[in-house]
Amino acid sequence: MQTETGTEEQDIKLVMAGHVDHGKSTIIGRLLADTDSLPEGKLEQVKENCRKNSKPFEYAFLLDALKDEQSQGITIDSARVFFETDYRKYIILDAPGHIEFLKNMVTGAAKAEAALLVIDAAAGVQENSRRHGYMLSMLGIDQIAVLVNKMDLVDYDREVYEDIKAEYSQFLEEIDIEPETFVPVSGFEGDNLIDNSENMSWYEGRTVLDILESFENEKLPADKPFRLPVQDVYKFTKGGDDRRIVAGTVESGSIEVGDEIAFYPSGKKSAVKSIEGFNEPEHKSVGVGQATGLTLEEQIYITRGEVATKNGEMKPETGSRLRANIFWLGEEPLKKDKTYDLKLNTSRSRARLEEIKRTIDASDLSQRQDKEKVDRHDVAEVVLDLDEAISFDLSGELTNTSRFVLVDDYEIAGGGIIQEPLKDEHSWVREKVMLRNYKWESSRISRERRAEKYSQQPTMVLITGEEDVGKKPTAKALEQQLFNDGKVVYFLGIGNVLYGVDADIKHAEENHKQEHLRRLAEVSNIMLDAGTILIVTAIEIRQQDLELIETTVDSRQIETVWIGENITTDVSYDLHIPSFEDEQESAHRIKQLLQDRGIIFKPW
Repeated sequence: MQTETGTEEQDIKLVMAGHVDHGKSTIIGRLLADTDSLPEGKLEQVKENCRKNSKPFEYAFLLDALKDEQSQGITIDSARVFFETDYRKYIILDAPGHIEFLKNMVTGAAKAEAALLVIDAAAGVQENSRRHGYMLSMLGIDQIAVLVNKMDLVDYDREVYEDIKAEYSQFLEEIDIEPETFVPVSGFEGDNLIDNSENMSWYEGRTVLDILESFENEKLPADKPFRLPVQDVYKFTKGGDDRRIVAGTVESGSIEVGDEIAFYPSGKKSAVKSIEGFNEPEHKSVGVGQATGLTLEEQIYITRGEVATKNGEMKPETGSRLRANIFWLGEEPLKKDKTYDLKLNTSRSRARLEEIKRTIDASDLSQRQDKEKVDRHDVAEVVLDLDEAISFDLSGELTNTSRFVLVDDYEIAGGGIIQEPLKDEHSWVREKVMLRNYKWESSRISRERRAEKYSQQPTMVLITGEEDVGKKPTAKALEQQLFNDGKVVYFLGIGNVLYGVDADIKHAEENHKQEHLRRLAEVSNIMLDAGTILIVTAIEIRQQDLELIETTVDSRQIETVWIGENITTDVSYDLHIPSFEDEQESAHRIKQLLQDRGIIFKPW
């Protein structure tokens, strides 16, 4: 749509927020009617339905798309509503105000560029009025106008309006929100929506439509560092097509063919060979907001959840411990003894609440530093511990790659923004791994070609347990069985590493154990890159030891086996062999595990 100056004006996304029954849907319905944005005859049809059912007409009925909403008298889903003026088009997200549907409001607000926050003049400022204001603040929506609705029910009393304005302005000031303006309105009567109302001659400010047309479109982060969260990697084989296409949507910045890119948290790098689109010709570049596919000059192995970045630009943060501000909406409180799913863009990790630094009641801004859980509707500053490292940006730098949601039992129960990464026990290893991957010189022989040639998937078989329970005999028997089957396999005893690669480290000192494990993992990584099945034995591996190894070696390439009746550590194992009686039998059981996992061929 062209503006008066001849420039192209983008559609703008708005969210309508406010307490239940404060009249959001009525305001939207009246805007639709008064801007002639309804389908022809729709208004008359709704009025006729009301007449037939002996029901007073409400403009809110224009929005009630769900069958049961009119009977409940509340809007229970974030409805997308469209209307337009001579200036531009608007997309309104009608966010529910009922406390049971507060999470829908968050979903709607997260997509909006501006907000109209509605307060009932007769009811005054309510808890949800404050909560919604706080959440809009957390979501970074700073274009907000407050509509004091239903002024007709208070006889257009200016004093009522001024009292609400003063009370809510004070609250907004405390959470660092400066609204565009306050407007006294009547959604039902249409006062101050499109034209200034004669019923409130004391109000000389702008109408709601004037304010809407003054809202500015959020600038796309085209000038920000390039970020493309990896949605999937597609492999083609038909007709000799051997492309691997990295697919995702550009969240910020842009990329061109030939640009060097790196993926995080792995740190692997390559260059853009081509930019693909579905049923489209190849592009030379791609920018923010576009769904696309990239092929790379070097066939590196990356997975869903990694973030593509452009070399020379600001790198994302990487870590598994995060300080974050969250809002909690779950039925059950956020607790330390439970695990949740954290979803950020395309990544998904298991997360635990490590620490509650403080909680804030969003309705009155009271704070506590002694709570052991985060209750429903609380806002909190917390430390989250993830089961694996993810890459992200900070809330003040790139918005889309700093927001996350927390899932509890398949339901979105909360969300938040990341404030900073915190050190974890494997940060020092992760930094070395990212540098190694960035500097890695790839072979011309891809991982897939080796797997096809050897008829096996490269895998580390980690056999652990107490001393003298048959680990080494089993490992050597497994190596022999797989070798006889034609597999590329190698047994690596821990001593082979300790007295070779680790010869410069004192073996007896406990504080060197992590470095021993890191070097073992690096040797294993090279062997796996060569396509081998690597069999390693080690005494009583702990979960933290395994996690250190998994920082260096992809966890999907590790199968852990515990031999012996007594399980003396907390390690997560894939197979338990409780009693060792025969090395060939134990080896056969591990071989069956590899067959079941598709690592080696399973004969019919």
